[in-house]
Amino acid sequence: MKIVAIGVGSASFGRGVVADVLREAHRLPELELALVDTDPDALARMMAFAEKLKAHLTAPVRLSATTDRVEALPGAEYIITSVARHRMALWEQDYRVPMAHGVRHILGENGGPGAVFHALRSYELIVPICRDVERLCPEALLLNFTNPEARVLHAILRLTRLRAVGLCHGVFSLERLVCDITGIPAEHLVLTSAGMNHAYCALSILDKRTGEERLPEVLKRVQEDESLTVPPLFREFARIFDVVTFPSDDHIGEYFSFGAEFHDSKWPYGQESRQVGSAPPPVNLVEAFLRGDLPIEQAMVPSGESAVGLIRALQEAKPARFSAVNVGNDGPLIDNLPEDAVVEVPAMVDGEGIKPIAVGPIPEVFAVALRTQCAIISTVTEAYRTRSKKLLLQALLLDPCVNGIGQARGILDDMLRLQAAYLPTFE
Repeated sequence: MKIVAIGVGSASFGRGVVADVLREAHRLPELELALVDTDPDALARMMAFAEKLKAHLTAPVRLSATTDRVEALPGAEYIITSVARHRMALWEQDYRVPMAHGVRHILGENGGPGAVFHALRSYELIVPICRDVERLCPEALLLNFTNPEARVLHAILRLTRLRAVGLCHGVFSLERLVCDITGIPAEHLVLTSAGMNHAYCALSILDKRTGEERLPEVLKRVQEDESLTVPPLFREFARIFDVVTFPSDDHIGEYFSFGAEFHDSKWPYGQESRQVGSAPPPVNLVEAFLRGDLPIEQAMVPSGESAVGLIRALQEAKPARFSAVNVGNDGPLIDNLPEDAVVEVPAMVDGEGIKPIAVGPIPEVFAVALRTQCAIISTVTEAYRTRSKKLLLQALLLDPCVNGIGQARGILDDMLRLQAAYLPTFE
């Protein structure tokens, strides 16, 4: 088996992929892990890290590293992608430029007007990768972590011929909260949630030991128990819309015009790409380990992501359940979302493949908002395909956080100028 990790120089994504693969290597077929990153220094650090973990774990893995993905891709069965350029500085523009035009929004990462430009930059990176995969290993399965997940996967599925699935750890935060509220141990919890990446709602919370449905109890606790510490917007969704959703207000709030009501205008990740507030910057575990400042046990902690577990499940005869995969809404899997949408649903995985679970409809009051997001995503994908500035303007005006034509035109003109080096030319 050959796994190619593209974008592996990232301190968080790369460390996690390397640690997960090497920890699972004894349970996988004869394995090669190819590390790819365009930053040679970051790639060298990750290769050094991988070699030390391999020796510590006596992992039966052949390691390779290259800055040229064309060298790595032939023979790949699985490609794991998490790619970005100048992530923090450009993300800051995604947030601050719409703010300068009067938009009240949160993060500017996966929803809101900033996500249009985040998506376009990601397309410029991921689509050429996909073209190389089509040419060099067309049967490979691409596992994408590149954000904005729903938008990126939509472009992959619509603009290329690849098999691809998107993965995200967001659903695990609700699983942890449900375990705390109900006292159900994680191994006995079956959470069924569905929607879009970062915008899902719980449909069922089952205790496997008793077969008891616990969703009504969880909803009531979130609505009424003031002693329960939960995010305020998460609680308001429960109280007003009777849904239990992603307990991360900054993410779920990106998709709704009222999300910014629960946040001030300070971007939490920096000012001109510098840290804001007293919190220390995150520790780069790989660099700390290579300096000798961190024991190997801390450097090799699992990532919490499901990519390597999914790869292992694809080798097994016994099906394994995964709480969330991002896939096309074929069937449909969610009845009241468009079939050309990308949705997040549970799946069963075994040697026959990934089998997303059809969940029927999600609460209509939630689906209304997601259908708007589906329209935005489709419009941005088509704008990228046709290089249409008019379609980009339409996508901005569909967004619930944008409230003026002049505002949308100003954002579009400013961002296409500021990020011209990272975007195609639109006419």
